[in-house]
Amino acid sequence: MLHLYYDRHEETPFFGAFRSQGYLSEATIPGFNAEQLAMANLPPLLRTLLITDGTVTKSLEAFFWEPVTVDTILLETVTAARQVNWLEVTPGEEVLLREVQLRGTQSQRIYATAFSVVRLSVLAPEIREALTSGKVGIGVLIRDSGLESYREILDIKADNREFLLTAEKPDAPQAADIVSRTYRIIANHQPAILITENFPITHYTR
Repeated sequence: MLHLYYDRHEETPFFGAFRSQGYLSEATIPGFNAEQLAMANLPPLLRTLLITDGTVTKSLEAFFWEPVTVDTILLETVTAARQVNWLEVTPGEEVLLREVQLRGTQSQRIYATAFSVVRLSVLAPEIREALTSGKVGIGVLIRDSGLESYREILDIKADNREFLLTAEKPDAPQAADIVSRTYRIIANHQPAILITENFPITHYTR
């Protein structure tokens, strides 16, 4: 999935749009069948998650009132073949790819998935080790390490595609309307982590 970020730039309608506010009256998302989806029409919790700079897992636990666990799907170190501009990664640089799903332990619903690209070279050794072990979530690690950081939203979009809605049927993904956001985490004044989170709308309309 790293190739999806090659040569992308910051010129998106959402770059910096929610840096200092959570409301944009006319905000629309590139949506299904080339149509625009008004953010005002999204479920309130989903709209909040798209622009928050807090920990998504904690927000999901508080709203749905069940423990949410982070299941690791992919964890590997690769070499970038081309530039990843949003992360200032150059060709030949090693990055960590990480994909997880956020699963309600009682309902077994998959509330979100997240694909991350981690620029290992700008992080302290102990943080690199914790991330490559896959034993801790990125949000939890940043919070517990005391690392000074902030999140910067780069893009928001919607599409319809196959998505595993529940862990009760692990081999039965369904066509679903998905809203996604891509943001980066700035640490030590440098882009350090690029994350795309995917949210199935159906879980947020119930």
